[in-house]
Amino acid sequence: MTTSKEVPGNGRAAGASADGSAAWGEGLAYPEWMRQFLPALHSGFNGMNKYVSVPALKAGLGRYISNPLTGYLMILRTRGRKSGEMRDAPLGYTIVGEHVYCIAGFGRKTHWLQNVLADPRVEVILSGRSFSGLAEEVTDEEERRRVLAPLVRSMGAVAGMVGMGNPWRDPPDEIARKCEGMPLVRVKATGIAAGPDDPGGWFWVVPIAVGGLWMLRLLRGRYSRSA
Repeated sequence: MTTSKEVPGNGRAAGASADGSAAWGEGLAYPEWMRQFLPALHSGFNGMNKYVSVPALKAGLGRYISNPLTGYLMILRTRGRKSGEMRDAPLGYTIVGEHVYCIAGFGRKTHWLQNVLADPRVEVILSGRSFSGLAEEVTDEEERRRVLAPLVRSMGAVAGMVGMGNPWRDPPDEIARKCEGMPLVRVKATGIAAGPDDPGGWFWVVPIAVGGLWMLRLLRGRYSRSA
């Protein structure tokens, strides 16, 4: 596992906060040049997730925004270990056998991972189905090597850009090395959960909005011709 390095002049480990607490990405195998960007990257992902990814996935738009280039996203819904409220995290995922896998790319400090470790009962919203399940961290090295390559591939170009490896070129052992220290989580389905297309979901808004915009455009065209 990559160890923290001392930064000249400040006497503390790279990426560590002033109060000595662990920083985002500490102990992970990211390239050295990447470490300085991890806090900003984490903040950026938080904003994107809150205002774009989560609303889009909850509205059932996952099928339209997921592809091999930008990656495939699901919502992992965990119970906050302090608040007790359900929290939604959009994550890259892959399905291998009977399980859904995802990875904590910012390390053990990741909030959704800490929630899983406190309460493994989760809900998963995929683009075509939803289910409740039990989540647990994968500790078997052979399972990690077997799953990480398809998982990194499913995350699209962003995985290679941040240094998680090139799954079309790198062998499984190399992918595992580049993802060292990133907890891998396995979810096994245990029941049914409501998805965006089900009663109470928000996918119904999409066809109504599209239909409304089409009707507005049609009416504007007729008005323009009659003017």
